[in-house]
Amino acid sequence: MAKAVGIDLGTTTSMIAVLEDGRPLVIANAECMRATPSMVSIREEEHLIGQFAKRQGTLHAERTLYSLKRFIGRRYGEVTKELEIVPYNVVSGSNEAVRFKIDNQLFSPEELTAKLLRKLADDASAYLGEAVRDVVISVPANYNDSQRRSTIDAAQIAGLNVLRIINEPTATALAYGYAKNANETILIFDLGGGKLDVSVLDVNDDVFEVRATAGDTQLGGCDFDKEVVKWLLTEFEKRYGIELQKNKSALQRLTEAAENAKIELSTVLETQINLPFICTGNSDFKHLEVNLKRTKFNELTAHLLERCRVPLEAALTEAKITADELDQVLLVGGSTRIPAVQELVQKIVGKREVNRGVNPDEAVAVGAAIQAGILTGELKEQIILDITPFSLELETADGLISKIVEQNSTIPTRSTRLFTMPEDNQTAEIYILQGESVTAKDKRRIGQFKLDGNAPLLPGRIIEVTFELDANGIFNLSAKERV
Repeated sequence: MAKAVGIDLGTTTSMIAVLEDGRPLVIANAECMRATPSMVSIREEEHLIGQFAKRQGTLHAERTLYSLKRFIGRRYGEVTKELEIVPYNVVSGSNEAVRFKIDNQLFSPEELTAKLLRKLADDASAYLGEAVRDVVISVPANYNDSQRRSTIDAAQIAGLNVLRIINEPTATALAYGYAKNANETILIFDLGGGKLDVSVLDVNDDVFEVRATAGDTQLGGCDFDKEVVKWLLTEFEKRYGIELQKNKSALQRLTEAAENAKIELSTVLETQINLPFICTGNSDFKHLEVNLKRTKFNELTAHLLERCRVPLEAALTEAKITADELDQVLLVGGSTRIPAVQELVQKIVGKREVNRGVNPDEAVAVGAAIQAGILTGELKEQIILDITPFSLELETADGLISKIVEQNSTIPTRSTRLFTMPEDNQTAEIYILQGESVTAKDKRRIGQFKLDGNAPLLPGRIIEVTFELDANGIFNLSAKERV
């Protein structure tokens, strides 16, 4: 039987892992690297993926696409912040779907994500000596229905069969609890390249129960990079009177330099950013050379730290638990190496020392591989009780709203509601809303259902609507007239 693998589909890098002799292993890619840059470069003759795409970023910034995870399953009107930080052309397609425009061609986030998934699967196939088809893919816990469906669509385009979509904090908990007889309440703070997840879980031997989850799918390491880029742009303009914002090649170099500076400042107090020949001005070349101190970096990103605080405190509140009641606090995601982030988490959890025993870069991929092993019977069955991060409601055409699934409800779940038809031959129109806003217009409308049928629907007749939320966090809805 062919192996099933686990995929950590990341904003900045992605990984693939497999079980070998009952032990999870992260598979190196064709370039002999354990992490593959989540990037695709569109060229006339070929599409470059991963490390080869990353090398094109400076010279062909408008053709090199990254942060695809922030665009998948979202509408154009929802990505205004992302448009500020990417050098490539993002446009609105049919039904406001996000599209990338290169040489008058339109590409969808799902289509390009499929190319990345295909490379990961091919690298795993080369290592295993057999074709990889069955996969478990991780997603942020706060991904909505559309983002989850789009992730599955991308995998199907890549020719893969998705056994399960697993929330990243849950995958981390599996990696942490694997081969342990743990009986603990743990908090997982997962700050990756493009999102933040905070979850509280109870781990009792073979049962993993998520108690609460909170997060921000638009907050990650790239946002910290963005603040450094803005500072560099300001410093350059002060020195030379030249604006670099519209110079895509220069902007890409600044972005790479900002990321490197952020990484260096996790271990040193000061770093130098040196970018020769960043642009031309008055017939000569201009260079950028500045020193960035950790204190200045913390000042530039202080507002992002405050955004980290909100879901951290919210997860504890939703779980009805205090920091003192936690047994373990795990930091996951490369951006948790930022000292100020570690200090924030430590300050909130108090006396509970942060556990650094889990590899922050590989834990999610390892957990996804463990889940794949469970689903295929390679490992003994473990019970995973995950939850939905959003409330779900039904809205009828006349504006009446009925909540059917509460936020943080265990999935899978099933609920039934009854509706009556007030008029002869009326068409029953039902909308599915997702979100926590107090007003319907600010919630995300994720589906529409129309019940008409051939027979006339008479007044007083009862319509039975059944709503199902599966283990992937994806909804299915059906309705019928009760006889």
